Amino acid sequence: MNAPYDGDRGQGAGGAGHSGGPPLPPPGPGQVPPPDPYLQDAYDRDPYRAQDPSAQDPVTEALYDRAAHPPPPPGTYQQPNPLYQQPPAAQYPPDPRIWAQTPPPEPDGPSRHLPYGDHPATTQYVGVDDLVSEASRDGEQPDAFAHLFRDQEGPSGSAPVPQEPEPAPAPAPAKSGGRASGILKSSALMAAGTLVSRLTGFVRTLVMTAALGAALLGDSFTIAYTLPTMIYILTVGGGLNSVFVPQLVRSMKDDEDGGEAYANRLLTLVMVALGVIVAIAVLAAPLLIHMMSPTIANDAAANSVAVTFARYCLPTIFFMGVHVVMGQILNARGKFGAMMWTPVLNNIVMIFTFGMFIWVYGTSAESKMGVQTIPPEGVRLLGIGTLLGLVVQALAMIPYLREAGFRFRPRFDWKGHGLGKTVKLAKWTVLFVLANQAGVLVVTQLATSAGKLSGKDGTGFLAYSNAQLIWGMPQAIITVSVMAALLPRISRAAHDNDPGAVRDDISQGLRNSAVAIVPVAFTFLALGLPMCTLMYSSAGPEAARSMGFILMAFALGLIPYSVQYVVLRGFYAYEDTRTPFYNTVIVAAVNAAASALCYMVLPARWAVVGMAAAYGLAYAVGVGVAWRRLRNRLGGDLDGAHVVRTYARLCLAAVPAAVLGGGVGFAVLAGLGQGALGSLAALICGGAVLLGVFFVAAKRMRIEEINGMVGMVRGRLGR
Repeated sequence: MNAPYDGDRGQGAGGAGHSGGPPLPPPGPGQVPPPDPYLQDAYDRDPYRAQDPSAQDPVTEALYDRAAHPPPPPGTYQQPNPLYQQPPAAQYPPDPRIWAQTPPPEPDGPSRHLPYGDHPATTQYVGVDDLVSEASRDGEQPDAFAHLFRDQEGPSGSAPVPQEPEPAPAPAPAKSGGRASGILKSSALMAAGTLVSRLTGFVRTLVMTAALGAALLGDSFTIAYTLPTMIYILTVGGGLNSVFVPQLVRSMKDDEDGGEAYANRLLTLVMVALGVIVAIAVLAAPLLIHMMSPTIANDAAANSVAVTFARYCLPTIFFMGVHVVMGQILNARGKFGAMMWTPVLNNIVMIFTFGMFIWVYGTSAESKMGVQTIPPEGVRLLGIGTLLGLVVQALAMIPYLREAGFRFRPRFDWKGHGLGKTVKLAKWTVLFVLANQAGVLVVTQLATSAGKLSGKDGTGFLAYSNAQLIWGMPQAIITVSVMAALLPRISRAAHDNDPGAVRDDISQGLRNSAVAIVPVAFTFLALGLPMCTLMYSSAGPEAARSMGFILMAFALGLIPYSVQYVVLRGFYAYEDTRTPFYNTVIVAAVNAAASALCYMVLPARWAVVGMAAAYGLAYAVGVGVAWRRLRNRLGGDLDGAHVVRTYARLCLAAVPAAVLGGGVGFAVLAGLGQGALGSLAALICGGAVLLGVFFVAAKRMRIEEINGMVGMVRGRLGR
């Protein structure tokens, strides 16, 4: 800024300044006035004067050789680059009129968030509580920066909408849900399939009991029907169910063909092995029946019926194995529904078969049919229908495999392709199953003998099996479905040596399954009697009551049984099958010893009830051993405090609910009788009281898993 003071100014263009001294006197007549101090330096910094030749030094101008520096020809002058340029336009520019912008689409294929390039439901690792607590929060999130734009809002509180908006950016493709929501969807699909399968299986059991009764004929068919499953599990079933899922996942990740060749070799090997096993088992059917139940084998009529049934049922071993291998191939590819839904077809075929038997011969209560009076045509009808059900179940998997891109091609090049390692791992699983089935075999023999000694219906092996079927339904619907979705991810975490992720998934599976397992276990304890008197009334009131007492004895054992199942998945994820074998030896030994003690101490009428209680006791012992070993495997941390606190709170909420609900149920039974109407009323009234008290108590205790489940249900219902 120019100022009147001119003492510090230097030489300017067109004038001089003084470095000091008095000011210049006013000009006289004819003299040039001094320069205006406000204007004398106004043009010193003119950028155009440096380009004006007349403003340069006259000596330099006279000596400047223009011939040596000719001007550029016309048209060749290059414009100088501007100092400041506008940045290039973004591919997805933000719209200033929209507060929450749509994010650009994510690239396809692997990324840093999906290290394996597959579905985020099995690869993204977030908090362990998100499975239930966060999965239902699918609503639009509030804008965190909305308060910065309140001055742009209209009178109604919303931003003004432009009259002619510009085209909005292309919407991003729909993203799949996070890890928790993906697992919930997979678990919900499997739970729905398992629920329908178990319900139809339960209807199948009702029809079987109505057709054959709960006496010696029913026990004979039950043993023949159970025998293929036992042999299958003893031979290859244990390895297929536990060992081969991690191996299939590993082959899909490491092999160039995505594991298809490995799956073909495995399926071919299993088919050949099962074919040999079926041929041997059919020939040895009489010996197998004698091994299962000497009581039935020593009765000529019962032994003949049981052997005939067994030779129709034993070929189902082949189709069981084929179905399981196909299902594991689909599970490794993220397709979980087929393995849970196809057993429904088997149940439908068997329901139709036994329905035809009842239509022809009537129910057991009407025909009084026994092992001496059942006609050969009836045995043939039931045997063919049982075999046909498993055939339909296995063949129904083929369309799902084709949809997943898998084509079966028999391959016999088994050597040198990793199957040896798998068989080595399966060795311990086979021993695991052998120990487990040894305990089952002891219980089968004792229950059959106790039923014959008591002389009462509903006190033998069929009653034990029916009660165990009801008791195991929550385990198969809830725990198995949740862990089937978690097992591939646990296997990846174990392969990546991430014990923290394994621990979180195990803890998550335990706590989320306990939300339903614990109240259901107490429901069986409180209302087991009206349940069985309602469901098995066709077998007679005495048999139905006996089954009800057996179910009540089973009830609380459901909790350790579910915990044991989840904990063992942690060992299988690390391909450790030896530890589950040792653990199962302990469980089987305790179960067999306690069952034998009940058989010797209790009256024959109550011996099977005691065996049911011994089953849960054995798994409680097994949980203590397995928990300690898995905790050591994961570095001494299995989130035990969190898990125990959840189970303790759920049990505290379930105890008063069971007392009140059971009291109401027995009061209704006493008033209306133990017929179908009284049992139904007792079940409805007692169940409503039990669930209501449990829910209120759980909410008061602030059990986070209950709150998360309620939030999930409300979110799904849109409330």
